[in-house]
Amino acid sequence: MKTVNKTVMLTGGASGIARLAGECYAREGYNVVLVDINEEGLALVKEGLAEHGDRVLTVRADVTCYDDAVAARDRAVEVFGTIDILICCAGGSEMRICNQKGQFWETPIEVYDFGIDLNLKGAIYFDHAVMSQMVKQKSGVIIHLGSIAGADGGVRDIAYSASKSALMTGVTKSIALAGAPHNIRCVCVAPGPVLTRDAMANMKTLIGRAAYVQEIVDLIMYVASDKGSFINGSCILADGGRHIMFNK
Repeated sequence: MKTVNKTVMLTGGASGIARLAGECYAREGYNVVLVDINEEGLALVKEGLAEHGDRVLTVRADVTCYDDAVAARDRAVEVFGTIDILICCAGGSEMRICNQKGQFWETPIEVYDFGIDLNLKGAIYFDHAVMSQMVKQKSGVIIHLGSIAGADGGVRDIAYSASKSALMTGVTKSIALAGAPHNIRCVCVAPGPVLTRDAMANMKTLIGRAAYVQEIVDLIMYVASDKGSFINGSCILADGGRHIMFNK
């Protein structure tokens, strides 16, 4: 098996894009740190990656808790020595997660507080915790997961849309500026509908389908690799043309 002397940390690693990305990185020979609040899900992923042995580490952490971000960083460095790539995938619609059906003004404000904590502060917490390690290493790549909702907005998922918009522009650009003197890049990959959930299949795109999860993972891995070394401080919208369909 290949062995790459690099470590990738992925938040939201128990499912979806982060889970598949972790599996792909493990097959490529990377040390992989999968972070999630879902311990059961992490155990299943680790079981599926048993052939990669000690190169796969799972860490239970709540991305809305900064102390958890620090603990996850420290554990990864303790086991593998470095964190070369951070991929912030943890997140989701606050309305879906909290099972809310009402309009914006009818929804308890605590739901939106949760959405901001999960989708925006969660990424900033991990950026902050891990970047201190990358500065010591004098190298690193941080990838944010944006969303078409950050470009188009949403009727009810206000916190989700606002958080993704912030990640796609202000946060990614700011981290890239802060990281540049230390050889640290930051890029955002913003998908349109992706087949992580059945509901996504019915969302329209210019090419007539939602993205396969592997397509988004392939893009993330390219951007994070040396082949993507000239991409910095920008957001790549991978939405099958959905944005231009509805914004003519």
